[in-house]
Amino acid sequence: MAHRVAETLKFLQNVDELKNQPRRGWLLRGLSNVESVSDHMYQMAVMAMLVSDKMNLDRNRCIQIALVHDMAECIVGDITPADGISKEDKHRREKEVMEKLARLAGPDVGQDFYELWKEYEEQSTSEARFVKDLDRFEMILQAFQYEKREGKPGLLQEFFDSTQGKFQHPTVIEWVRELYKERDTAKNSSSEQTSS
Repeated sequence: MAHRVAETLKFLQNVDELKNQPRRGWLLRGLSNVESVSDHMYQMAVMAMLVSDKMNLDRNRCIQIALVHDMAECIVGDITPADGISKEDKHRREKEVMEKLARLAGPDVGQDFYELWKEYEEQSTSEARFVKDLDRFEMILQAFQYEKREGKPGLLQEFFDSTQGKFQHPTVIEWVRELYKERDTAKNSSSEQTSS
């Protein structure tokens, strides 16, 4: 029993590191005081709570996938394309960590964590695909927040470009359209102030 409790504590300590793991894509763009991986996952989980009955998705499963999808980053870190690590190697590393975390979490729930992560990685369900949309949307929403904070409209255009045409779920597509309208308004407002 004491061994099981110690493993659970180790699991929680590992996952706690997500709070200290900054999202590296923002750091690589010279931003400071950026969101953590944990912040990112939390925001996605809140977005998943907006799932309504008419969307034909299991809301709880979406929330769970959002909370697990980047869990391996507590050990492997936030690997970005700039790191020169292949998708296959990134997947292998994260799979090994998720297997370790699943063992630490215990036989009752550890396999659930692993299966949720695997479902997301394989994009094997409509819930996993919806959460992938949330992952991309959270990124551009955060990019817009940073552009506003820095007072530099358009500063993070590459993040918007990287998601162009990739959103699939109609609800998220509506959110993206609305975000683009807000962003265009902010850019136009800034242009008018600069030219006056």
